[in-house]
Amino acid sequence: MLRIWFDSEDLGRLRVARQPHQLWETVLSLQMLSGRQGGPAFANWRQRTGSRLANNPSYEALRQLRPLIPTAGYFPDFLTPADPNGSFSDAVSAVVRTPRGQVSQELELLASSRSPDQRRDLPTEYNLDKLADALAHYHHTAVGPYAQRLHALVDADRAVRARALLDGGAEALLESLVPMAHWRPPVLEVEYPLDQDLQLGGRGLLLVPSVFCWHYAVTLLDPSLPPTLVYPVEQETGLDARVPSGEDALAALVGSTRGEVLRHLDETGCSTSELARRLGISLASASQHASVLRRAGLIVSRRAGNTMLHSRTPLGTALLCGS
Repeated sequence: MLRIWFDSEDLGRLRVARQPHQLWETVLSLQMLSGRQGGPAFANWRQRTGSRLANNPSYEALRQLRPLIPTAGYFPDFLTPADPNGSFSDAVSAVVRTPRGQVSQELELLASSRSPDQRRDLPTEYNLDKLADALAHYHHTAVGPYAQRLHALVDADRAVRARALLDGGAEALLESLVPMAHWRPPVLEVEYPLDQDLQLGGRGLLLVPSVFCWHYAVTLLDPSLPPTLVYPVEQETGLDARVPSGEDALAALVGSTRGEVLRHLDETGCSTSELARRLGISLASASQHASVLRRAGLIVSRRAGNTMLHSRTPLGTALLCGS
């Protein structure tokens, strides 16, 4: 169990990441590729990515990364630095700037968590420039092709959290994290494979919705680093959802009220009943229009309690804005 201790100042500094964290998704995707997490939702992704990584440059990237990122358990905190701008290049640059002392300390922690046979594969130090190149190559191959889908799923999750915050404040946002976490003031209890306490001490908490995080939420081991909780987003189809071209999506809108449906979906999401009320149509018609838009890849729908919330995907926004 992970216990995260809040005070009133921490509640005021609770945030949800605006977009996928590039390095968390990169590292967690490598864990998923090596193991069997994710089930059918990621089966096709694993097969396609494994095939693309079979060539020599990709194999070299994997050779460098695999010892650092085991299938499960601890991996060094310096691989996932704070990423305020959401830029992959900025995040990788932060890895390169990691103080040598921190790298050595975290490599020692990694070695202590491995079996004697596994320790023999661990180098005592890393060339961080070469490590950054390996991260970039792997990300380009395994994560980059799915960027649009990652953003859509994270946006859908943010809509649920934003609605909870607007309706009930920061504590309602924390309560919306069930079943993976339970808010028992002043502690957020999170399902976790280890017993760990995190004292926020007025620093607040960054919640990072993640597509490649699976089953358990993840946090940093070093309590002095910016408090972060990475948690899995809800998804039914993983990365296999069809992302059509703009022409396909536009054809789904011609001769219908679906363009108006798309326009009424703001950043906090919109429920089916709200769509029906705003557009003056029946609940059944609103649900049907949402289904068509969802199949066209223009919206993502996410259940929040007894309510189905719909939010635009990046493709839906681009189509609406004419870009």
